[in-house]
Amino acid sequence: MSNGNGVTATLSGAAENMKDKAMEIGEAVASTASATVAKAKKAAKKARKTVKADIAKAKKAVAKRTDKASKAVKKTVAKAKKKLAAASASAKAEAASLKKKAAGKKATKKTVAKKAAAKKAPTKKTAKKAVKKVAKKATAKKAVKKAAPKKAAPKKAAKKVAKKAPKKAVKKAKK
Repeated sequence: MSNGNGVTATLSGAAENMKDKAMEIGEAVASTASATVAKAKKAAKKARKTVKADIAKAKKAVAKRTDKASKAVKKTVAKAKKKLAAASASAKAEAASLKKKAAGKKATKKTVAKKAAAKKAPTKKTAKKAVKKVAKKATAKKAVKKAAPKKAAPKKAAKKVAKKAPKKAVKKAKK
């Protein structure tokens, strides 16, 4: 038998070969894995950019729609305010004119009564003339009273229009 030098050399050579092969395989796996990781990073980066671009587009679209909607609402509200202001102004003017007419009627009643009382004393003829004047004024007042409700009707219509206008604006704003 031998002292084992040949066996030891053979075994150490085989172990050396196995070590080298393991290193080569490890290096190949490591390089493949690092290449795969690099590819994955690149793909993730590209996906991030794409997602960011999509988000930016979506934000722009939402902003445009929001701007359009807010402008439409502002226009509707402005129109409604103008209509309400016009209706308010016309109602105030009409109320003022009705107050003036009412004040004028009260004043004429008082003056007619005073004139009639002052003219009762002198003669029957003057009294008859005063009665005729009062009768003429009374018929004229009745005619004015009949005409007055016709003027009140447009006021009601204006109020109805004024009430309907804000409701329409609110409905449009909700859509």
